Amino acid sequence: MIQNGILRVGIIGTGWIAEKAAITLNGLTECEAYAVGSRTLEKAEAFANKWNIVRAYGSYGELIADPDVDLIYVGTPHSHHYDVTRAALLAGKPCLVEKAFMANARQTEEILAIAHEQKVFLAEAIWTRYQPVVTIVRNLISSGRIGTPRLVTATLGYSMGDKPRIMRPDLCGGALLDLGVYALNFVRMFFPADIVSIDSQCVKSKTGMDLTNAITIVLKDGILANVQSSAACVGDNIGVIAGTEGNLIIDNINNPQKITVNGPNRTFVETIQVPQQITGYEYQFLACREALMEGLLEPREMPHDETLYIMQLMDGLRQKWGVRYPMD
Repeated sequence: MIQNGILRVGIIGTGWIAEKAAITLNGLTECEAYAVGSRTLEKAEAFANKWNIVRAYGSYGELIADPDVDLIYVGTPHSHHYDVTRAALLAGKPCLVEKAFMANARQTEEILAIAHEQKVFLAEAIWTRYQPVVTIVRNLISSGRIGTPRLVTATLGYSMGDKPRIMRPDLCGGALLDLGVYALNFVRMFFPADIVSIDSQCVKSKTGMDLTNAITIVLKDGILANVQSSAACVGDNIGVIAGTEGNLIIDNINNPQKITVNGPNRTFVETIQVPQQITGYEYQFLACREALMEGLLEPREMPHDETLYIMQLMDGLRQKWGVRYPMD
């Protein structure tokens, strides 16, 4: 039960993504970074002291058992999402789980089934889905500003070197689950039509993980999407939605800040800035707060069916590429 309208969040994990969550929550009045759980008390206490968090726990189970935690944010690597999310749901704790939601679709189906059976709120923390830019772009498309959309392109690339979470199969390595998930969501959140055909290629690491991939998707409504992701190079990270009368250029599909609207012959029309943000993570926490206060079991911005659909897409792509994880 959310008391005084303030959502008390328990953070699982103490890595950089957990830090980003703490920074975000510290900047909100409607939510609070209330507790943190780590595998050691020392790490949890250091994190709590750094980010002004009330409670620190030396195990995930202790945080899950805290009756004052309203929402658990699972900020561990995606290879470790399943066990902690399962334990939290079975304890009746609402969860916001970082992307990629799980290691594969099988785990996703099992976790969604538990959430439904237990009637506990569950959401995927794919932050771009919750940001106000989604509504802005959807309105630009539906208003006919660029005519009929025909082509979508999107790239996301970071030069990550030999990071274990990219190179190791047991950590669900590769670019797809870490970066490609954003490119796929970029297409789906604006054009959710059925897929007519999908083709792809990837370049793999010596450990068998996809380092760079390219995916071509043809949708039933006549749109073609070309998306790429890479953990081996610095990408432009731009998304383009091209229509018969103009195009929209989104400056960064990972965290959009600016939309450029062009008319016929690529003539510049206007630039639209997104609202100022704390980190961009705030929208997913606020969406969870709203959903919990309304008694919903999933967020409107990222329904369970869509989370599962994306995981199924990524399973199919990995199967084609021969990229396997131990939990497959």
